[in-house]
Amino acid sequence: MSTYLLTTERLGFRAWSEDDLDLAVGLWGDLEVMKLIDARGKLSEGQVRERLSQEITTEESHGIQYWPIFLLHNDDHVGCCGLRPYDQARGVLELGFHIRSRHWGRGYATEAARGVIAHAFERLGVSGLFAGHNPRNGASRHLLGKLGFRYTHRELYEPTGLEHPCYLLTYEEYQDANLGTAKGEETVPE
Repeated sequence: MSTYLLTTERLGFRAWSEDDLDLAVGLWGDLEVMKLIDARGKLSEGQVRERLSQEITTEESHGIQYWPIFLLHNDDHVGCCGLRPYDQARGVLELGFHIRSRHWGRGYATEAARGVIAHAFERLGVSGLFAGHNPRNGASRHLLGKLGFRYTHRELYEPTGLEHPCYLLTYEEYQDANLGTAKGEETVPE
């Protein structure tokens, strides 16, 4: 079993390494995962290698990344969930998650995101978390509402070329929210 930097009830998080190319290809080389994240769709091995390198560089520079996540009971790779810089002047990081298609529908994205949210506010001391999603991704919209994020604006996301709905969760909102209870879907302008 691996040593994890963060765990939840079912999941363990660790940092990406250059040795994880096969895991990264299994995630970012999956058309079902990528079709709402990147207009290129399924990434080639070279593109995945570049993406993996970006995650490793973000960890080295900022101490955060979209960490790979694994099932605690057997170390099976579930996907990734984590943080990246967004608005450093205001102490706001971006939350993101990508779950391998064979693990969809099991609550792993919710569980992973809740673990990362707690880590960001309780250990890293951030003032807020930003998140966005493809306008055609209703599952992500629903999940962000359930996690307590509130819609703030639309922003161009270059990898898809689309204006993505964007959300914020402040530390104060996190403290006030009972994140163990679904809050329902936020209304987002179409």
